[in-house]
Amino acid sequence: MGLLDERVVVVTGAGAGIGAAVADLAAAEGAAVAALDLDADAAAATAERLRAAGAEASAHQVDVGDLASVRAAVADVESRHGRLDGVANVAGVVRYGAVTDLDEADWDLQIDTNLKSVYLMARFAIPVMRRAGGGAVVNTASAQAFASQPLVAAYSASKAGVVSMTRTLALDHAADGIRVNCVCPGSVETPMLRYGAELLAAGTPAEETMQSWGAQHPLGRLIQPVDVAEVVVFLLSDKSRAVTGSSYLVDAGLTARLGV
Repeated sequence: MGLLDERVVVVTGAGAGIGAAVADLAAAEGAAVAALDLDADAAAATAERLRAAGAEASAHQVDVGDLASVRAAVADVESRHGRLDGVANVAGVVRYGAVTDLDEADWDLQIDTNLKSVYLMARFAIPVMRRAGGGAVVNTASAQAFASQPLVAAYSASKAGVVSMTRTLALDHAADGIRVNCVCPGSVETPMLRYGAELLAAGTPAEETMQSWGAQHPLGRLIQPVDVAEVVVFLLSDKSRAVTGSSYLVDAGLTARLGV
């Protein structure tokens, strides 16, 4: 038996990176997966891959920062599956720049995608989960919610907000049988990390830059998307039935070490 047998799980940002890994692992553990992504083709590719492996899956093109888009997606999931048992909020974006230089549009994009999306998914998914008798929500924050670096003010602010919102949601909905936790990754080998490497280390191959970032973690390597997915699926499952309001650092020891 899988950890998520007979459960319906929504995964945002399911088209690539951590989201795709969560979708893959949730399906392997028996869940019917609703793959949500702004990129319709990427969402469809994930759902097709899961169905080819024998899982039940659906694809949904969604702007997670837009109320109408999220409301429609959650309604579609409930219509298709009749219930909702878990939500993994993985969609995220980063744009670099000091606040004196960062365009308001880039600020809003990061806050809407990384933080507002958690509110919107909770607003529409929690009532469906309540009708199903409970469930679990896992949000994605970042090690940068606890220790930052230059040029990521909006990103780190959004991720710190996710940590704080996770605690409040856990308190607000514990009586509904809904647990809410979050994961806080370090440097994960994803398209978003590659984007940062290409932008911030011009003239150096992106792969070389990414590996150098991984080497800064005490475990000495980049984190893989499946490393984060393993924790997310644990938090979605009954194995974590006594866990709520918690933030799990999946950062290969990054925030445990002071700079020297």
